[in-house]
Amino acid sequence: MASSRQTNLRRHVTALLKCRRCPRMRSTPVSGGPIVSEVILVGQAPGPREPVLQRPFAHTAGQTLFRWLEQHCGLTEAQVRSTIYFAAVCRCFPGKNSGGGDRVPAPDEIRNCSSWLDQEVAILKPRLIIPVGRLAIGQFIECTKLEHVIGCAFRVRRAERNVDLIPLPHPSGASPWHKIPPGRALLAKALRKIARHEAMRRLTSRSGVVCAWQALCL
Repeated sequence: MASSRQTNLRRHVTALLKCRRCPRMRSTPVSGGPIVSEVILVGQAPGPREPVLQRPFAHTAGQTLFRWLEQHCGLTEAQVRSTIYFAAVCRCFPGKNSGGGDRVPAPDEIRNCSSWLDQEVAILKPRLIIPVGRLAIGQFIECTKLEHVIGCAFRVRRAERNVDLIPLPHPSGASPWHKIPPGRALLAKALRKIARHEAMRRLTSRSGVVCAWQALCL
């Protein structure tokens, strides 16, 4: 079963990297590789650095995200990348908007890319999905305000499968939400929930690490 899942995922990633469905995108798809995992992390879309470096969360937002996960789950960036499957709402860099920021993917681009995520859920059968940022969260649940969803756990259905969902805010420095009340406390609450989830506990035990919450119990 595991080898079949790995084979299917490799084929899936190979097909994904060849995707050219969205002509307005400014890069080819970015993938974290065929990592078989019970945990899927869903970002929003690559920035300009990710296509060059050929990995998701490759710049400053990624540094913040990996610091969060190391502080609360005990996993280094290398361990996260080798044990968690990285997906995204859109897999290509959308380009810049007129104001100089990253362009938000259009609804048709999001629809074009959604089937890749559906296939990944069907192949991996994850126990936990971690959407990062409002756009990613909105693909699973309503997200009018971050304070209504960050720090909470949800049970959602995707690709005919029920799965746990624990959202995180986007770690971009463009927004101070996760640095100030109530965002800072809600972020910490969400990360504790992720660290305590059975799927993440299995990952950390296989990596031989002790989570922050586990250390308190020693």
